Amino acid sequence: MDEETLTIELTVNGERVKRAVAVRQHLVDFLRTELGLTGSHLGCEHGICGACTVRVDGAVVRGCLMLAVQADGAAVETIEGLTESGEIADLQETFVTRNALQCGYCTPGMLLTAAELLRKAKPASRDDIRAFLSGNYCRCTGYHAIVDAVETTLKQRLEGGNR
Repeated sequence: MDEETLTIELTVNGERVKRAVAVRQHLVDFLRTELGLTGSHLGCEHGICGACTVRVDGAVVRGCLMLAVQADGAAVETIEGLTESGEIADLQETFVTRNALQCGYCTPGMLLTAAELLRKAKPASRDDIRAFLSGNYCRCTGYHAIVDAVETTLKQRLEGGNR
């Protein structure tokens, strides 16, 4: 039996895309397999780990919990798009200087989630940062360096040092 497909049209990282997709294909699978945007990862496939994090119409979502057909007409941003736009260049640099990544598997989701916090442009304590990132799992770093990187970037932005 052939799987049912629908044609969807959406904007991904500023580029208009039109594709026929299986109605049960998850958004992150579509981004990875159909568009070659492999920065978002598949982890738990239950929306718990945050490795599949993307933005849809400006909101951070779990790409493993959303079907590609649900993104029809939407604007989707991936880690590749945020990197290309320069929106998170300072955060990425701080992740490197603070050694906030090791294997890198969780890093795209962490960066997208942290970018959401940074967009609020409000002071946040280390506890606030930890709570905001709590839906993203990292098995390598112990989170201290990640919180350091986000805290440093937030302080720099609030002081007018970046972005």
